Amino acid sequence: MLAGGRSTRFGSDKLSAVYRGQPLLHRAIGALAEVCDEVIVVLSPTAEEPALPEGVTVRFARDANEGEGPLAGLYEGLLACRTELAVVVGGDMPELQTPVLEEMVRVARESSEDAVALADGDRVRPLPCVLRMLEAMDAAHSLLHLGGRRLRSMLEALHVVVLDEAVWTALDPERRTLFDVDEPGDVDV
Repeated sequence: MLAGGRSTRFGSDKLSAVYRGQPLLHRAIGALAEVCDEVIVVLSPTAEEPALPEGVTVRFARDANEGEGPLAGLYEGLLACRTELAVVVGGDMPELQTPVLEEMVRVARESSEDAVALADGDRVRPLPCVLRMLEAMDAAHSLLHLGGRRLRSMLEALHVVVLDEAVWTALDPERRTLFDVDEPGDVDV
């Protein structure tokens, strides 16, 4: 889970903001814990470790340098991962739907492709995604050495199974899986 951003648009630490009665980060951790044996939260190099929900195994990884972008955070998370597949989400995604994540993992296991991502209209969303570890680490490493910072560029470098919008929205008709918090008004529900 990527949680090393600066929350610039939000104006304060958005991951501790309360969303539907829980800290934003707890909701994303809870969703990941439904489909993963272990959750890895990638923090900035100087961030304090946040309070965590009870009953969930969480490990922390840290960005090597401050402000290098989400691709660098992803790379550090991948280095800490011990599995063949990694489910990658943002810490600011409080409405991740377990059936959608489970379908992404199922497709990744049954495919020989490098990644699984969701179609959103005529584009592919970088988060959430499921990555095959070795291929994703190689792509992220190469892109970082070329100055890359965007998650989308890594997906463009991989062979990706894109779940058709009709497939994943049948599991999440309100499209809540793609909701992320950017501004304070986004938590006012």
